[in-house]
Amino acid sequence: MKASVPATSSHLLTSKRVNRHPLLKYWDLYLMVLPALVFLLVFKYGPMYGVVIAFKDYNIMQGVLASKWVGLQYFRELFMFDEFPRVVINTLVISLMKLVVGFPAPILLALLLNELRLVKFKRWVQTFTYLPHFISWVVIGGIAVDLLSPSSGIVNKAIQAFGGEPIFFLTSEKLFRWILVYTDVWKEAGWGAIIYLAALLSINEELFQAATVDGAGRLRQIWHISLPSIRSTIIILLLLRIGHLLDAGFEQVLVMYNPTVYDVGDIIDTYVFRVGLGTMQFGLTTAAGLFKSVIGCVLLVIANTLARRMGEEGIY
Repeated sequence: MKASVPATSSHLLTSKRVNRHPLLKYWDLYLMVLPALVFLLVFKYGPMYGVVIAFKDYNIMQGVLASKWVGLQYFRELFMFDEFPRVVINTLVISLMKLVVGFPAPILLALLLNELRLVKFKRWVQTFTYLPHFISWVVIGGIAVDLLSPSSGIVNKAIQAFGGEPIFFLTSEKLFRWILVYTDVWKEAGWGAIIYLAALLSINEELFQAATVDGAGRLRQIWHISLPSIRSTIIILLLLRIGHLLDAGFEQVLVMYNPTVYDVGDIIDTYVFRVGLGTMQFGLTTAAGLFKSVIGCVLLVIANTLARRMGEEGIY
């Protein structure tokens, strides 16, 4: 039997390196994550302290802690408003319309861009489609008003040129929601397509080559290779979108709506902004925001559970 070799100092050092705590072993990676964690703590979790205002008769001079506790008073007032059911329905309808029309738009755009073979033309189209994301809704609202104006808008000029009558787009209850949907698609589709393009570029090119050899055309390759390969990305973004189902686009609606379309365009955010902040009722506005957050969280949990039961990874 051979005698055991005594452990040298190098062996001891090696064992110590292997047994180091992961926090020390990967300190450089954790250091890179630190700024993001600080950002989340300061700008995301820190402001959650203000949720207490929903349960207090908030007074600016007294502060949050010294203000009188009123419990669920503001929630009762919120639900007792005659107009609140209408604005909730408007919010859900507009959000669902944006989900049905706007969610597939970046997927389709990414698939079309991925099929372009001229690199320069592809880059030009991609740049042209995601630039609207950086334009403020105030500017887009002004553009929409100019384009759709019944007297001087180019759209109505074209309608009149073909013998039609001018249409009051932004004051029409039938058309206003669709204007919100399509302007939102125009603004955000190119930006959303970037994520799907990145997922498409990660697909193994040999799959397409094998499909070409088997006689599959471009449409079949998209249906049987491209879409299944980015399915997990689609599911994750869909879950995140469902979590924001009560966010119908505050800035967009505030800029583009007017009293004639309140019945179909007034959403929770704009109603609270007009009624709550207009009368300095901070507790009421905070209660409405908390109501939206709770409903969104519940919808996200339900959607994530259904996705996991269907075999998808989900968000968590």
